[in-house]
Amino acid sequence: MPLPPAPTKRAALLSPDALDAPARSSHRGSRRSGDSRADEATVHSPQPLELFDSLGTEGAGGATVRPTRRGRSKPASAPVPVNAPQPEAMVQVETRKAPVVEVTPAPAPAPQAPTRPKRNKSNGPAKLFVLDTNVLLHDPMCLFRFEEHDIFLPMIVLEELDGHKKGTTEVARNGRQTSRTLDALAGAQDADIDKGLKLDTTGHREAGGRLFFQTAPLDYSLPISLPQGKADNQILGVVHALRDEYAKDRPGKPKQEVVLVSKDINMRVKARALGLAADDYQNDKTLEDGDLLYAGSLALPPDFWTRQSKTVESWQSGSNTFYRISGPLVPNLYINQFVYFEAPGEPSMYARVTEIRDKTAVLKTLKDYSSGKNAVWGVNTRNREQNFAMNLLMDPEIDFVTLTGTAGTGKTLMALASGLTQVLDDRRYTEIIMTRATVSVGEDIGFLPGTEEEKMGPWMGALDDNLEFLAKGDGGGAGEWGRAATNELIRSRIKVKSMNFMRGRTFLNKYVIIDEAQNLTPKQMKTLITRAGPGTKIICMGNLAQIDTPYLTEGSSGLTFAVDKFKGWPHGGHITLARGERSRLADFASDVL
Repeated sequence: MPLPPAPTKRAALLSPDALDAPARSSHRGSRRSGDSRADEATVHSPQPLELFDSLGTEGAGGATVRPTRRGRSKPASAPVPVNAPQPEAMVQVETRKAPVVEVTPAPAPAPQAPTRPKRNKSNGPAKLFVLDTNVLLHDPMCLFRFEEHDIFLPMIVLEELDGHKKGTTEVARNGRQTSRTLDALAGAQDADIDKGLKLDTTGHREAGGRLFFQTAPLDYSLPISLPQGKADNQILGVVHALRDEYAKDRPGKPKQEVVLVSKDINMRVKARALGLAADDYQNDKTLEDGDLLYAGSLALPPDFWTRQSKTVESWQSGSNTFYRISGPLVPNLYINQFVYFEAPGEPSMYARVTEIRDKTAVLKTLKDYSSGKNAVWGVNTRNREQNFAMNLLMDPEIDFVTLTGTAGTGKTLMALASGLTQVLDDRRYTEIIMTRATVSVGEDIGFLPGTEEEKMGPWMGALDDNLEFLAKGDGGGAGEWGRAATNELIRSRIKVKSMNFMRGRTFLNKYVIIDEAQNLTPKQMKTLITRAGPGTKIICMGNLAQIDTPYLTEGSSGLTFAVDKFKGWPHGGHITLARGERSRLADFASDVL
């Protein structure tokens, strides 16, 4: 069916009081008089039960509104027989006239909100995890990531940890941090190594287990084919001895499952070959499967307008049309997520979620950058996802944009085109700063002479290729001198920086492009994003299928980490580009190779 017509007046289907309610904050809404709430209840009278349930569900996450209503209703709660015959709609919307039995349980879930991460705890007995050295060097905070379970450190692990503490590398820093953490736990008040060190003594309340050290030699026997002097085999021997020791209940030592945790794949394979339980350290992975990553867009169901025809509201504001929708789709939406409706024989709609309140969401139609009149530095979008991305890149209210996609989807070209437009034409930013992770696909080419920008030159081939295209498209028929002047102007506003010297810097009114961000760790990503000062916009781009950094996967990449953490933030957006536009050869190769 066709789209609902846009009324001439903003949200004409609602009363003025109901229209202002979602636009105000929750505190202003709680100061409205009881009469206005009664009028609102009359408007929504066909669904009184739904309104009552919505207030009940808000008690868990938004408990600030309900105590305010209850506090003001105390003077009126004494004469219960007088208020008893109030209209039913008033009772359902206000909830302050409802029986005490129904109202008092509502605030109870509020204190449980901070304990939400603890729902993943297992119901069975606590396990004993034996940590390999590489886990401590990978994440110095891993000791506090095992919730209620206990941790055991063999003596050879402490010896290896001591051997990695020297140097300025990331591994050396993590080793020193782990040593400080162990020293703080051992030096805590009432600490007893024989009984185990409580992991929550240093303020990490989420860790409910204990830390045990190997304080005595353990009796174990391994196959003769395994060299006894190797550190990995000694750790396997400790796990073997602990498994036998904790196999049965003993006085002071209850039965526990012993599991080896290691980042070394070969170590885990050898452990399983010996019949020992082994597992990878999973806490560094944002997602188990890359297919679960937030895509940034959602296709509306084919019967969307059929279901929403009676409840949708629409209004016009400038060149944009707004739609207010409700229903079971709203809980699955995020702020700045793109939605689209495409069906044969019906007009298409492309919009972005700009507001989510209670059980309603507001959709805002997009600007069409595929048409020639909306070209950005001579670049037009060629598909749906590129248009979504350009709307994020050109929106001054969006401070952080992440773009993922296969090779040839136009990530770098669109980021540069929108950056040049906003730097040279709109004067929104002072200059473009571009950097990337310097990870080689093959062998390293060795030392590079020259300045910082000259050293980054070989890594910036993508920048040169896209600037050549943009300068040629903008120059038109200006001739050789005109193209040279354009290139000089563009180059003067683009600075190439190395990531090695980013720590401590602050970018003011800059347009920052981080290319090949899939090769960054979460800590490196945090270091770069926190460089942003007032008026700065950061764009992170990358292809999660082309990770060249050792020990990084799609689930543990810094780009995946940023996409997952920033989803739903009002000033951030993400889109996964689906189709390549570089050439038919590149598009086909990315699919079949």
